[in-house]
Amino acid sequence: MAKKEARTPEETSKDRVSVALIERACAIEVETAFTRADAIAACNIGGAGLCCKNCAMGPCRLVGKTVRGVCGATLSTIAARNFARAVAAGASAHSDHGRGLAYTLLEAVEGHAPDYGVKDRFKLMEVAGYLGVPVTDEEGALRPEDEIARDVAIESLNEFGKIRGTLTYLKRAPIKRQKVWHETGIEPRSVDREVVELLHRTHIGNDQDAEHILDHTMRCALGDGWGGSMLATDLSDILFGTPAPVRADSNLGVLGENKVNIIVHGHEPTLSEMIVAASLDPEIIAYAKSKGADGIQLAGICCTANETLMRQGVPLAGNFLQQELAILTGAVEAMVVDIQCIFQGLVSVAERFHTEIITTSPKAKITGATHIEFEESRALEIAKEIVRRAIDHFPERGETIVPEDHSELVPGFSHEYIDYALGGFYRGSLRPLNDAIITGRIRGVVANIGCNNARICHDSLHQYVVEEFLKNDILVVETGCGAIASAKQGLMTPEAALQAAGPGLREVCETVGIPPVLHMGSCVDNSRILTVLAQMATEGGLGEDISDIPAVGMAPEWMSEKALSIATYCVASGAYVILGGSDGPVSGSEEALRIMSDGWEKKVGGRLEFIADGEEIVRRSIAHIDKKRAALGLPEYDPSKWGRSGDHRIPELLALPLEERIEAAYGVAGK
Repeated sequence: MAKKEARTPEETSKDRVSVALIERACAIEVETAFTRADAIAACNIGGAGLCCKNCAMGPCRLVGKTVRGVCGATLSTIAARNFARAVAAGASAHSDHGRGLAYTLLEAVEGHAPDYGVKDRFKLMEVAGYLGVPVTDEEGALRPEDEIARDVAIESLNEFGKIRGTLTYLKRAPIKRQKVWHETGIEPRSVDREVVELLHRTHIGNDQDAEHILDHTMRCALGDGWGGSMLATDLSDILFGTPAPVRADSNLGVLGENKVNIIVHGHEPTLSEMIVAASLDPEIIAYAKSKGADGIQLAGICCTANETLMRQGVPLAGNFLQQELAILTGAVEAMVVDIQCIFQGLVSVAERFHTEIITTSPKAKITGATHIEFEESRALEIAKEIVRRAIDHFPERGETIVPEDHSELVPGFSHEYIDYALGGFYRGSLRPLNDAIITGRIRGVVANIGCNNARICHDSLHQYVVEEFLKNDILVVETGCGAIASAKQGLMTPEAALQAAGPGLREVCETVGIPPVLHMGSCVDNSRILTVLAQMATEGGLGEDISDIPAVGMAPEWMSEKALSIATYCVASGAYVILGGSDGPVSGSEEALRIMSDGWEKKVGGRLEFIADGEEIVRRSIAHIDKKRAALGLPEYDPSKWGRSGDHRIPELLALPLEERIEAAYGVAGK
């Protein structure tokens, strides 16, 4: 096999900051994910889902004339099992995150984690209602807040291993969707049970029917989306506050030239919230200045970035593929990591600089990194210890190359804030959004989420599809590293609508004062998108179910098993979902592909497709949105009807005589 040709820095990323730092890595011969991706050829057999290693008779590679494994397993069975196991891993990752937050809330209200407490009392009462926790006593008096919070934490934990019934949060879906789940037998009973059963079903000699395996895959994923992930989002809001818009900054240019730079990276807000608190302590700031620094600059990578950004305004250093590049600036004193999406390669890069990699989770150590285990019982104390260690590295700095590029953004669009933005405190509603779609000002909605992938030009597909959707009056909502890509591109400010959005979407953004791309949180916060879609369906005018709405979900540069779980629970909720960048992990089995597209659409109203090309992703997405509009009897999309109102008309109107100005603005002759 011919050796794969290495890409130039410009071919590896569409982000100018990243390109400059990749060039530096090449110049000083530092290995990164980009160089490893070029050096290692992807396995086309495993990539197509045709390699089975579920027992010691294998691994069995089904290529050429080989169409069965040693045990007789077929192409479709093996592909389905591999996909199912990936979904089980992804669902367990996000759901275990939710379980951890439930324990944090319980420890906080029981006095074992004194640095935490209830930040959002309104959200606590709302979640209590969902979980059936009474907020008043038998005499009608309001129960103490800590008692309510304790019961919410316990009921949340029960959802992971309840003995009878189904997940409580399924009731938050539209009635029609609940009926689909019940009739197809894919209602998740508890979060953990569905993960364990899926792993059991895919053990050697067990479930050997591809459709049956994939049915339970949907069930397991629903336990993530409408269980573990949704609980994680709600509990984070209770503990740390429900996000609302803030002004912030993004990309590696946010690092301070003469500040102690600490990057938080991973997915657990329990740690990062305490790092934020520690960095604001006057005593800690004075300690930093005693070492010659001007202060302390926190910045985030991946979903920890999104968590601290939305609630605290901590700037985004970058997304998944920028974690090594941050260290290459030479300006990062410490990178503090917890769980998920963390490169082991960070340690070898940090060895070339003064940066210390600090792992903190009992679930994740990295050989060569410093391990300071985080404990909720003394959270702030540990956070201060970590920040002081970072400060101690400041005098060790060598040459630094801090990029100048950074972009403003306005994040914090929780579903609660979207309700408020569209209707105010007393009449918050998604009615204006539905009306904008019904009239055609907004053609439809795309949820663009997910990862970066080192085998795809960094941020390229995120940038391309988002720009195309905006031109076509499609509102984009984003989470995770996809959201960070748009933030760096400058598409997350209200002003961005004036340049990037089509005429109808621009009118809506001008009227409401929102960006054309809404930042909705970390990858676990895709549950917020589910909530918005459910509310749109029940609001009226766009059908009765999520499957009726002119909307598409996608992860153009996906790479993680979590993305597969997210995609599957969105499909099972009725959405059309596209995973980009490759032909997909079941491409070796036409039967598995058929089941997950046509089969799932017939069964649950949603479909999953794998599309490598960005233009084709856009084409199919717009075709689906227009098909759903037609099915609802909505007017055909016509951009010529819009764009003649709002701020764009002001210069034109001011140039007219008064009488003509009045007639142009109001349609009546001026007097």
